[in-house]
Parts: sequence; C-alpha cells; structure tokens
Amino acid sequence: MTTDDLVDAARQCLGTPFRHQGRIAGVGLDCAGVAIHVARQCGLGVIDVEGYSRTPSGGQLEAALEAQPGLQRVTVLADRQPGDLLLMRFDSDPQHLAIDAGATIIHAYEHVDQCCEHRLSSLWAARIVRVYRFRGVE
Repeated sequence: MTTDDLVDAARQCLGTPFRHQGRIAGVGLDCAGVAIHVARQCGLGVIDVEGYSRTPSGGQLEAALEAQPGLQRVTVLADRQPGDLLLMRFDSDPQHLAIDAGATIIHAYEHVDQCCEHRLSSLWAARIVRVYRFRGVE
C-alpha cells in the first residue's frame, strides 16, 4: 500500500454529495466518510464511529482518531505527506477531516455540498491541528 493508493481512493469520492454520516461514495459522504472509504478501499483497519453531531465538540473527533489502531499521529505538522489524514478546526474545536493530496486536499465539504479537491491554501493549512498517518503505508 502506497500514499498514491490512498490519494487515488480519496479521489474516488470526488463529486459525491455531502451527507452527514454518509458512508457510500457516489451516494453520500461526510468528511469522516471519506476517511472511512479510503481506509476500507486500501484494506486498512478502521473503527467507524456513528451518532456524532454535525459539529463535534468536547474533543469527540480527536478521541475517535486517537482510538483508531490503524492511525498514528505525526508529531510535526510540517512533516505531513500525501495520503495523511488532516484534522482541522474552523472555530474552537477540531471538527473536520481531509486527505492530504500534496498541493491539494480532498474532503467532503458541506459548504459546497459535495466531496471536492482544492488547493491547500494558507487559510486551509492554518486550520490543520493534527496530522495522522495510516499505518502500513509506504
């Protein structure tokens, strides 16, 4: 399994309508659904979490990521690489996920009502609070 495989799996989600707690590419996904899709497509272990709110708070999303046996935290944000899972903050608590695709990110974004890929601008880069790497990926 390579980082290219992860990014390719994320790109399978592009154009999928945004759907809170959605888990089916081509039908409906949220940002966690994209991460779940990538892990499953690449045969990586993942624990799906259900019943979360549209804007997770109180460290709910961070706790779910830390409990994933198939993820390891990258300690230096600048060491992120394509295929990594990015935890992002819009307001106070981190509440959004994206897949790093190099100069771009791939994520299900409610404001555009679909899964999209766009440039990782300085505004988006400033939202990254943690980086996670899928275990067993070269």
